[in-house]
Amino acid sequence: MFDFDIGKLLLIGVVALIFIPPKDLPETLRQLGRLVGKARRLAGEFQSQFNEAIRDAELDDLKNEFRHLKDQASAEMALKEFSQMVETATVPEPAATAVESPRAPPEAESAVPPATEAAPEPAPVPPVAAGSHS
Repeated sequence: MFDFDIGKLLLIGVVALIFIPPKDLPETLRQLGRLVGKARRLAGEFQSQFNEAIRDAELDDLKNEFRHLKDQASAEMALKEFSQMVETATVPEPAATAVESPRAPPEAESAVPPATEAAPEPAPVPPVAAGSHS
């Protein structure tokens, strides 16, 4: 992190001996050790929180991607089901309609007899049983 090598540490130690009297040096080194320990703990907590935030962000991205894939799959499934329904459904035949031909001249109409509709057949009459009188 700070890239301290042996030369820098010796220089800091010599400067500390000059400004800090030898009788206060053990207490100062203890305090320095505590500060370094606190700094390491804070750095570790920061790093763990940072890593956790990255994992959460990755999980959110994965969740969003999974949701997108799930929605896409359900849409494709619905489309497949719909196409299968359309393929298997029987489409009713269109009603027979007379195709209109271009209008014929009036003299041609009189030559063609008008079409008559056939009368429906009467319903069959049930037979009367022998020996029964009304």
